[in-house]
Amino acid sequence: MKAEHLHALQAAATQRIPVAFATRLPDGTAFILPDPAAPQALALEAATMLAADKTGMVTIGAEDWFIESRNPAPRAIIVGAVHIAQSLAPLAATMGFDVVVVDPRRAFASADRFPGVVTRTDWPDEALQALRPDARTAIITLTHDPKLDDPALIAALATDAFYIGSLGSRKTHAARLDRLREAGLTEASLARICAPVGLDIGAVTAPEIAISVIAQMVAARRGKPTRA
Repeated sequence: MKAEHLHALQAAATQRIPVAFATRLPDGTAFILPDPAAPQALALEAATMLAADKTGMVTIGAEDWFIESRNPAPRAIIVGAVHIAQSLAPLAATMGFDVVVVDPRRAFASADRFPGVVTRTDWPDEALQALRPDARTAIITLTHDPKLDDPALIAALATDAFYIGSLGSRKTHAARLDRLREAGLTEASLARICAPVGLDIGAVTAPEIAISVIAQMVAARRGKPTRA
């Protein structure tokens, strides 16, 4: 791999930019896609593989190419360092998500309660602005406190996050929607919120709710229904 390609791939990873690295066999001609200089057929194949998180050999015309998809790791931003978060954070990590727990209440967002998990104690909307959620990010609000959840949801709905979930009963969520409408959010935006959060598996305990949330996140990521 040429140094220029290595540096470009490192920069893309740092900036969470999805790219595909295509190498022609056996001469080693390489492109980092998307690239307007790449053959159109190669660009289309790379885009398809990147969207599917696939890596492998393809034949385009009479040429063999190895295409490596380099997507940034999926992220789970959990707002609210509560009991459910203590189950959800390690579970999400085992599913390959980079996890961040956000809660301005320092007694909650502590290393003792979340060992090995990145925590932030700024306000949720400020944290989301700094974290810059993208299309490979899931955002889950769990605080049950409108002062924390509402600003987080407003900020989340302004992003390309593939999943936005919020804890609360149907009654709680209906009141939440009224507040968000008053804040100027459209019905199309509000429809992106999965609430009550999680698939309906009859979950009661914090670990069970965490499993239902993870299942809904995976469904959203894989393009499957997230509601019954």
